[in-house]
Amino acid sequence: MEGKRLSAAELKQALAADFDRLAEDVAEAMSAAQDGRIIADTEEPVRDASAVFRERLYAKALDLLQKKQEAFSPSAQRTEEQGQADHDASDNQRTCSDQ
Repeated sequence: MEGKRLSAAELKQALAADFDRLAEDVAEAMSAAQDGRIIADTEEPVRDASAVFRERLYAKALDLLQKKQEAFSPSAQRTEEQGQADHDASDNQRTCSDQ
């Protein structure tokens, strides 16, 4: 069960570029604000950048967790672990004359 959990470190690694982009967008909005209009000029751009980041964060977290869960799925096991794929069970069944 532990292998299916998503760690903060994995999520941080997956989001590094997205976080850098968020920081750039916020810094750009703050730098572009006119004197005396910092809140008025930055509130919407920062909120929009945060919304984009939030959506990417959630999507990547879901994707990472889904991949981890699929890796532990019985259908994801290798053929050898499940039995030989080329084995035909009907060949080893007894016929009526074998009883």
